Amino acid sequence: MTNNMPNRLANETSPYLLQHANNPVDWYPWGPEALERAKREDKPILLSIGYAACHWCHVMAHESFEDEETARVMNDSFVNIKVDREERPDIDGIYMQAVQAMTGHGGWPMTMFLMPDGSPFYGGTYFPLDDRHGLPSFRKVLQSVSDAYAEKREDVAQSAEQLRQIYESNLAKLRSSGGLTPQMLEIAYRSLAQRYDARNGGFGAAPKFPATMVLDFLLRYWKRTGTGDALDMVANSFRKMARGGIYDQIGGGFARYSVDASWLVPHFEKMLYDNALLTRLGAHLSQATQDDEIRRVTIETVEWVDREMTSPEGGFYSSLDADSEGHEGKFYVWSEEELDSLLGADSRAFKAYYGVTPGGNFEGKNILFVPSDRAVAAVRAGIDEELLYAVLTRARRILYDARARRIWPGRDEKILASWNGLMLRGVATAARAFDRTDFAGLATRNAEFLAREMVRKGRVMRSHKEGVTRINGFLEDHAAVALGFLSVYELTFDERWVARARAIADAMIEWFWDDEVGGFFDTARDSEQLITRPRDVTDNATPSGTSLAVELLLHLAELQQDSEYRRRAMFALETLAEPMLRFPTAFGHLLGCADLELYGAIEVALVGDASSPGFRALERAVAEQYVPSLVLAGGAPGAQSIVKLLDSRPLIDDRPAAYVCRGYTCEKPVTDPDTLSEQLENAAKAAVNATS
Repeated sequence: MTNNMPNRLANETSPYLLQHANNPVDWYPWGPEALERAKREDKPILLSIGYAACHWCHVMAHESFEDEETARVMNDSFVNIKVDREERPDIDGIYMQAVQAMTGHGGWPMTMFLMPDGSPFYGGTYFPLDDRHGLPSFRKVLQSVSDAYAEKREDVAQSAEQLRQIYESNLAKLRSSGGLTPQMLEIAYRSLAQRYDARNGGFGAAPKFPATMVLDFLLRYWKRTGTGDALDMVANSFRKMARGGIYDQIGGGFARYSVDASWLVPHFEKMLYDNALLTRLGAHLSQATQDDEIRRVTIETVEWVDREMTSPEGGFYSSLDADSEGHEGKFYVWSEEELDSLLGADSRAFKAYYGVTPGGNFEGKNILFVPSDRAVAAVRAGIDEELLYAVLTRARRILYDARARRIWPGRDEKILASWNGLMLRGVATAARAFDRTDFAGLATRNAEFLAREMVRKGRVMRSHKEGVTRINGFLEDHAAVALGFLSVYELTFDERWVARARAIADAMIEWFWDDEVGGFFDTARDSEQLITRPRDVTDNATPSGTSLAVELLLHLAELQQDSEYRRRAMFALETLAEPMLRFPTAFGHLLGCADLELYGAIEVALVGDASSPGFRALERAVAEQYVPSLVLAGGAPGAQSIVKLLDSRPLIDDRPAAYVCRGYTCEKPVTDPDTLSEQLENAAKAAVNATS
């Protein structure tokens, strides 16, 4: 095969797979054709897993997969399969367990060697072209694995069998006989507080990832208990990230992670899911603090998604690459000379605010960051704060336009159901919190797109690109999309979204629930049979399918007064109580679900004409306040509603009214927004006091 002849990946829709369509490697997509050939020819499988925005995936592709000699060895000795981890998280999860067991770490690109039946026997992540940094060259690895498979088959089979046993033992470890207690959340809080980086925000050392789900749990904990330190951890972490290079100070949106502890130098790829989770956290944190900076950054992030990451049909794209013109971060950095030339008289104040120096802070150029408060920068620039704000606003617009003329990083335009569900939820939450009709329109358009293109009789599909919807959805796809639909209901009070969410939840139970394990698997019962049925319950870069499913069932249980949803959610939670206690950072989202189950939702039913000023005033009173575990319903009194939370809720003195309930107790219905705000403020604390 030569570079002039595309391989089988040319027929795929994934941008990552298409990036390799002209490699001299005889790549197959994952599927029966490749697996049957491996069995027929008794050849080992070389499985390479990555994603479009992965910098080191590009490096290995350029060094090895575009190299004719390396490709010849691969083609002669292996059946070569390429997988986009974002399209197939099931395959990625299974083999990531294996590589972590073998090497003690994981990451991408992932390079695995499998028996013809799919059992892994050797693997790693990035392998260089030549021996370096203690890593053997990729060609050496290829030769060694090929020789071992041909000459030491018994050893290879034994290695594969040992890894099979790891899958079984991992499943057994996920069972727990403990129950949920308020003390569990207290212990989790103390454990997280010990790991907190008070200087830089966040947790641990470099490389540093936004621990968004953990921060969300801490925000809940603050609201429930009044523990000021918990709020400080969340607010400080968000501000430090928002002022760092990990946040795009010109265009908005957060990068995947920072290579240092202080959030200065990002790994420049921008992923939809990170921004989805940070948008929702930012909206909640803005409600909690009324902080202008947090509000601005959250709004800018949604505006970035709308401007750069939304398809004409309303779907959200997956990612922006870290690289452009072959260099990581080139699109985002600036020289001092460029800034002086573009900004003229505004340059001095701009450079003072964004920490710009002649030598730069990244390969001779400047990653923009905010080293101090605006007041300090104004003093340094010799102008007042109001004028500095005007300068920065003007300068950012000029620099965005100048940057837009550069060669852009690649954009992965596949639309993934679960990531869209998460982003939909973030946008809808921001629309409510900031009373933005444009954000509400963006959320509704995305929800309509998902319902039209990616949901079929309650079952959610995984991926959509250029009019083609493919791959049966996973647990996370079903739960995230249904939660997104519920967030649109809270924004519009259009009950179609509740009906759609419930249909998905019922399909999710039918196809993913397993009575024997007392929980959900990540793949449906009718999915392709892999070497093990994946069930990853930990919250990693995104919430696990299990934690999203539990939250969905708990939310619907409150909205629909459905005890069967609650029973299943409770069962799944209790089987994971012990792991949650031992590894709180791995269960950030599930800890929030435990909080919801232990303390109960705060139910708010608004009744009246949704377009009336009185109803709108009550709606704004709810939206302006951070209410953990809020379940919100709204509609006209006496109407035939599928939402049980609205049953028997009349107007009060012919005026729109709000009913605040928790557990089996309701406050006196109110018509005054200020009184409603007071009830909501007290409801979260009352929940903790009732269980103390």
